[in-house]
Amino acid sequence: MSGPDLPRSAAETIAHAGRSFSAGRALRHAAKVLPEHARAHNRSLVLQTLFHQGAMSRADLSRETALTRVTISDLVAELIDDGYVAERGMREVTGPGKPAILVDLDREGHRIVGLDLSGTDRFLGAVLTLDGEIVARLDVAVPSEPADTVATVIDLARRLVADAHAPVLGIGVGSPGIVDDRGVVLTAPNLGWRNVDLEGALRDALHLPVLVANDANAAVLAEYTFGGAADDVLLVRVGRGVGSGLLAGGQPMRGSRFAAGEIGHVTVGTDGGPLCVCGKIGCLEAWLSVPALEARMAEPGADRDAVLRDAGARLGIALAPIVGVLDLSEIVLSGIPELLDGTLAEATVETLRTRTLAEYHDGVHVRMTAQGEDIVLRGAAVMVLSGQLGVS
Repeated sequence: MSGPDLPRSAAETIAHAGRSFSAGRALRHAAKVLPEHARAHNRSLVLQTLFHQGAMSRADLSRETALTRVTISDLVAELIDDGYVAERGMREVTGPGKPAILVDLDREGHRIVGLDLSGTDRFLGAVLTLDGEIVARLDVAVPSEPADTVATVIDLARRLVADAHAPVLGIGVGSPGIVDDRGVVLTAPNLGWRNVDLEGALRDALHLPVLVANDANAAVLAEYTFGGAADDVLLVRVGRGVGSGLLAGGQPMRGSRFAAGEIGHVTVGTDGGPLCVCGKIGCLEAWLSVPALEARMAEPGADRDAVLRDAGARLGIALAPIVGVLDLSEIVLSGIPELLDGTLAEATVETLRTRTLAEYHDGVHVRMTAQGEDIVLRGAAVMVLSGQLGVS
């Protein structure tokens, strides 16, 4: 399919401007801006406040956002008309005066469709509320022929949209590989994709807003919005491949060629190692991916703990320079807990301690995500929330 040189339509330009992973764009609005940008920004500021703090009065919103009561009244009326905010009745009276009417994000008024294409043998899909709650699920087998894969993804998305039972705000997709800022999968070796305009194909087929990002980048958004991660966090996603998503100062990092976080094809060690799908010897992915770990543990006489310790140490080798350069304090692992938690995570921490400046980096915390296999689906929902409403 078409590559990065496609001309943009006006709709694509608008969609690009609202992307979760646009360069230089922080995820969360926190203050007023200049008048020429004020209305769209302040709409997002109101939605963001309600998303995180829940129902409140218009006067509460005015205090929280530092916007005037007139501006808040106007914005809330507009957001109610658009179906994004709803009145929730009167606040319980605790003193003299007229009880205030509470407003909140209409969390059931729209649905989001999320797709996770990172699985080893299944594509996962879900219908989610604006709160990231999954209300319906579907999954399909990964086609054996790469030529059939895009059609399979479109069909999965179409079935989920039909099952939404509410207006669909948009479709978010977490894909393996390197994905550019227009949702073109530049390369995904495990799916046999190169320059696949997945975002354009889904938008043309379903006529809905679509956002496509690398699966680890989607996952780190879920950890930030729903998992309580700090503004500076690295999430390592281990599945069919190995990748990572990074937030620095609350801003997603993509890199100049959209390959930030592609740690899977960094070679770890000088002792050779297994052949990687990319053609190199000893890549982190060849040691750490789920198929690689399972194959090594299935070898006759294999010591499970030794395999996991070795993989964890090699992950630590890959992460140590990142921790040293960015001074990260938190690394989140996403994947099968039986493989990643315990022995592997402990070996990663020990290697980080021996390869970074002890005085400053001894406190690096390596933990499993609590979101399980839904993390990419929920991250895909955050992509849509951020791109369409400015909420994360």
